[in-house]
Amino acid sequence: MSPRPSRRLALTGGLCLVLLTGCGSSTDSAEGGGDSAARPPVKVVASTNVYGSIAEQIGGDHVDVTSIISDPAQDPHSYEADTRNQLAISKARLVIENGGGYDDFVDRMLKSGDNTSAQKINAVEVSGKQTPAGGELNEHVWYDFPTVAKVADRIAAVLGKADPDDATGFEKNAETFKAKLTPLESKEAQIKKEHAGEGIGITEPVPLYLTEASGLVDRTPEEFSEAVEEGDDVSPKVLKETLALYSAGKVRALVYNEQTSGPQTEKVKKAAESAGTPVVPVTETLPKDEDYVGWMTSNVDALSDALTR
Repeated sequence: MSPRPSRRLALTGGLCLVLLTGCGSSTDSAEGGGDSAARPPVKVVASTNVYGSIAEQIGGDHVDVTSIISDPAQDPHSYEADTRNQLAISKARLVIENGGGYDDFVDRMLKSGDNTSAQKINAVEVSGKQTPAGGELNEHVWYDFPTVAKVADRIAAVLGKADPDDATGFEKNAETFKAKLTPLESKEAQIKKEHAGEGIGITEPVPLYLTEASGLVDRTPEEFSEAVEEGDDVSPKVLKETLALYSAGKVRALVYNEQTSGPQTEKVKKAAESAGTPVVPVTETLPKDEDYVGWMTSNVDALSDALTR
């Protein structure tokens, strides 16, 4: 569900304080004709290193990627971009954002940087997901592998227009990347086969696309996970209900967002540990030196292992 305005990423006056950027190219170079050394790389800016990693794997040596949020210790909801990020986005030919209210600062930076020529990819829009009736959209679509495959195709298409000589290579790299998603979906299917209908707990909706695809049911009171995501206090009544899930043995695992922990989520974590309920840590950005597929493989494997304990 989308954070309320007070929790959304903010750009303060167009100029802010903290710089967290990541640049690089993957070890897989895009195949293509012509003299690539004579052509400058396509400048890409991604709101987080999740999308930056995907762009690197598809663009290879033909892209120069800046990931605005790249520290797994950083809470994306409280992130503030700075002038170097503003400069990078003003020169970008491709900008990749999550959308859904998660990283609205990207649009503000594009507007203030007067970069009208940049192509923009909004992952939530690419996903085709709609806000459910009477509910809110879960914007954490990078935990949804079909969406990530669509985003990969869109990245390849946009890069191909920016660098036509290497378009075929971008397409091949996208196919290679998507092939790596297939084992992840197979693992989800296996978890579903073995554990469909079993309950889990969460601290925020971050991993729900993964857990739902794995056939698991979130037993956490919605008021708890919503309050944590919005940065609000959880009422004593709701906290008591949440803690009781673990003391009563009603869930098989707790999927815990390490990037937005606080006193109340720590109480839930301790309750799970005291009850012998496995805790599966997840984050919203890539751990250091991980790429997207490696990161998600670790997440799926950790969930599977927790359910078989």
